[in-house]
Amino acid sequence: MHLFDPALPFAPGAVLRHGKASAEEYRLLQRRLRIDRNVLVQPSGYGRDHRVLLAGLRSLGSSARGIAVVDPSASQSELEVLRDHGVVGVRFNLVQAGATNEEMLERVASLVEPFDWHIQLHVHPTDLISLAERILALPVPVVIDHFARLHADAAMSRRVEETVARLLASKRVWLKLSAPYIAVPGAMPYAALDGFVRKLADESLDQLVWGTDWPHVTEPEKPDDAALLHLLARWFSKDELRRVLVENPVRLYRFPAPPPSLPPL
Repeated sequence: MHLFDPALPFAPGAVLRHGKASAEEYRLLQRRLRIDRNVLVQPSGYGRDHRVLLAGLRSLGSSARGIAVVDPSASQSELEVLRDHGVVGVRFNLVQAGATNEEMLERVASLVEPFDWHIQLHVHPTDLISLAERILALPVPVVIDHFARLHADAAMSRRVEETVARLLASKRVWLKLSAPYIAVPGAMPYAALDGFVRKLADESLDQLVWGTDWPHVTEPEKPDDAALLHLLARWFSKDELRRVLVENPVRLYRFPAPPPSLPPL
């Protein structure tokens, strides 16, 4: 999910902009969905200005983790400040291009490897396919965002599905099940994701995580977050849901392990 503060400027040329979306507002959604933890992702619109991210992490506290945006010029002290606020990864958004580009992948990976961080990657289908070997060669884990934009280019859907399956089979690449409206644009129903997700659940369940993508920056008409969460019941059993919503995020984002008394989902 993302936060936005209208008191702070967007980066020059920012593609996606959004009005106020505060930590307090997000807590209301958490109560509605009955979720306790969250991963705060730096929006592309702020570039490398992490003031909103850091303030949000301070406000949300130990139940939150952060994903920052850095380029190869980031200093050790800058990375340490991010780490101390709960950052556990860095984002490359190659769709709404901004502060980073694909030529920086290896250099940024080397920069964040000592921190045991991962890279979150949002890419067009053709770019995912062309970058697959480079992704597998990186020294850090990689999270593919937004269902890998599976049907964003209908002609590429089959190759995207095959590429994602191969990447996840490495156990170093993950898929984030967030913003299905990005993966099935237009009038295509979310059911178009059924076979893709179910196959990955059978083959690579431990490499799947979920997120709200609140406040749905790409969408002029905001979707119902509860309806998006309920999509998971189409794809997963209760035991599988626990893996996706509880156990896998503990591993990827280094959340504390839940107590044994955690009630069943």
